[in-house]
Amino acid sequence: MTTSIVAREVLVPDRVKGCCQPVAAPLSDARVDELSAIYRALGDPTRVQIVHILAAAAEPVCVCDFTAAFDLGQPTISHHLSKLRDAGIVTSTKRGVWAFYKLNAAMTSAARDAIQLID
Repeated sequence: MTTSIVAREVLVPDRVKGCCQPVAAPLSDARVDELSAIYRALGDPTRVQIVHILAAAAEPVCVCDFTAAFDLGQPTISHHLSKLRDAGIVTSTKRGVWAFYKLNAAMTSAARDAIQLID
């Protein structure tokens, strides 16, 4: 008894990449960098709380007040504030040995939009 195996060729149509629905053009590298920096800066719970406090403050807030509010050391608070400053979200001024922080009035509209979500 002889058994023959017949191979069947299955034809799969070539799929055209992205044929189902048109998608938006990619953002510019500069825009991606800007948005990523903002979201990284706000991607920490302590920094979100700092922004919340600054948004509610009538006057700039001393770093010592953040240290007391979060029961964290001054170096840790300064690290968080530095991340927010690097992203253009806060500014600081020195008064004697203390630094006082406030929201950056000149922050980008993207940063302002992200901060308005914190209430």
